[in-house]
Amino acid sequence: MRYIVDMKEGEQVQEHYLCVNKQVLKTRAGKTYYSLKLQDKTGVVDAKIWDLNDGINDFNEHDYIKIDASVIMFQNAIQLNIRRLRRSSEGEYEPKEYIPVSSRDIKEMYGEILVYVNDIENKYVSALVKKFFVEDKQFIKNFQEHTAAKTMHHSYYGGLLEHTLCVVNMCKFFAENYKVINKDILYAAALFHDIGKIKELSSFPIIEYTDSGQLLGHIMMSTEWVGERIKEIPGFPVDLANMIKHCILAHHGELEYGSPKKPQTIEALALHFADNCDAKLRTFSDLLENGDEEDNWLGWQRIFESNVRRTRF
Repeated sequence: MRYIVDMKEGEQVQEHYLCVNKQVLKTRAGKTYYSLKLQDKTGVVDAKIWDLNDGINDFNEHDYIKIDASVIMFQNAIQLNIRRLRRSSEGEYEPKEYIPVSSRDIKEMYGEILVYVNDIENKYVSALVKKFFVEDKQFIKNFQEHTAAKTMHHSYYGGLLEHTLCVVNMCKFFAENYKVINKDILYAAALFHDIGKIKELSSFPIIEYTDSGQLLGHIMMSTEWVGERIKEIPGFPVDLANMIKHCILAHHGELEYGSPKKPQTIEALALHFADNCDAKLRTFSDLLENGDEEDNWLGWQRIFESNVRRTRF
């Protein structure tokens, strides 16, 4: 596999890639050409097909394609000039090679999630989390594989699992240091807070918002999903259910950030801090990892409302 990140100017590439965008355009002289964006797990590269000859077979956006191309530099970025192209056949490519993947082991992370599941003592809360994380095999598969976002933090295979684990780890710290916190409510809410993203966002390789995701959003969808499972548990206390659902509804912290409610319990506040902290630190980490190693300053970042700097001394 020739990964995009390793491409060098002057190389010839004969490889399979995922076509994530296809535009039919015209030059100033009126000649039709294709402008593409191709993806593998290491990144995205621009590609052009200037000569629509017999070597360019029919293909669509979101197809896996086999290309024969030259690597050039254009405006200080790698670009591909494609001479020949065809659709890839099933078995010629491994889908996981074409999507960004968590650097952590999926099974190992899920094992850590189960430690928290099994640490919940309240019988009702325990039954609730196990309905998702132990008994529902399809949910477990989707939760392990799904992204936590379309383009922001943890936007990769296993991202939802990794983000959730980081959030629960921080919640453990809060619960151990602030004894007034109800650990069971906080752990459950942390485990559940983003599960609606499984329904809000489509699955890999192409991540888009679903219709229900656009209309409802993951906060509402997470809360509704948990509420449906609560109804399956006889005698589940109404106040306990409301405490857990409130944490989910309030985890973005502010109405303008999408939360229907602001945090009104200490568990909801702790969850908001943990979620926000992990999202911001992951975003900052990605900036550092993807930025030019030679640059100290990485430019103005809207999410932080500041020009951000690499730490050197």
